[in-house]
Amino acid sequence: MEFNRVFIQPQKKIKKIALEEHFLTQALAPYSANSEQGVTPEAMEDFKKRLADFDGLRLEEMDKAGIDISVLSATTPGVQVEPNAIVAVRKAKETNDFLAKTIQRHPTRYAGFAHLPMQDPAAAASELERAVQQLGFKGALINGHTNGEYLDDEKFFPVWEQAQNLDVPIYLHPANPKVEPVVLSGYPELAGPMWGWQTETSSHVMRLIVGGVFDRFPKTTVILGHMGEGLPFDLWRLDSRYVIVPHSKALAKQPSQYIRDNIVITTSGVDSFPPLLCSILALGSERILFSVDYPYESSQEAADFINKAPISETDRERICFRNAERILKLA
Repeated sequence: MEFNRVFIQPQKKIKKIALEEHFLTQALAPYSANSEQGVTPEAMEDFKKRLADFDGLRLEEMDKAGIDISVLSATTPGVQVEPNAIVAVRKAKETNDFLAKTIQRHPTRYAGFAHLPMQDPAAAASELERAVQQLGFKGALINGHTNGEYLDDEKFFPVWEQAQNLDVPIYLHPANPKVEPVVLSGYPELAGPMWGWQTETSSHVMRLIVGGVFDRFPKTTVILGHMGEGLPFDLWRLDSRYVIVPHSKALAKQPSQYIRDNIVITTSGVDSFPPLLCSILALGSERILFSVDYPYESSQEAADFINKAPISETDRERICFRNAERILKLA
């Protein structure tokens, strides 16, 4: 408590850029049916209203919370569960065009992450290039696996190569696993965002690491939400156990070093001081970015959390906006 009294003081207004802020279009809505099962109908009704809004509620909440810019992305799972690659390519392009027009209405308040048709990696790489170079997007958000295929598969290397060449990040967002793990069966509250998404996404990242993706594309940046999906708390153990287990392939570095070199994390969905402080100690404040996870979390709560966090003003500025300006080239 003494610590809080010394360091938690009302802060001057500080610029804020939020990176995990979602939307949903009518064309993408049918794909969300599975994800909706893990949320109460009352909550989902409110989320849908906010997901489809760009000119009213969203901006009002940003203003009240002091959020200057929201980087918008299609909510999970999007076209990544579409079985027809041709349909996925078409709908991803339509989604990106829709988002670009939305940003044009509010160019100082919104930026965008591309939605990619990962069923066709060549088309996804091409769409990423179009979205960045023609539409002005700041990278892409990929909702986990694509029909059970993970991003360590060589078939997806064209997307990684394109992201590295364009020098834009890939935000790896959770999605429901292709098959529910037996350990979660019978407990629907564990299957989705409360627990299952974290284990699914952190495991996905570990596939990228041990699969050699970051050795192949060393300049790639992956963004993880939810305070790093638990990974900042496991760095020591990853290295300790890696030396005694069989390897699928030789790596150039220890597992923890890839997390420190190729991963940045956001505060989305975790408005709690202990995980933030642990993440700063594990990764450094220059690798942490403010986010809300709108509309699934409260913009005001997220802003109050970072305003009152017991950290230095230098770290607060980095997390709130300077890191985003650097990584997304928003300055």
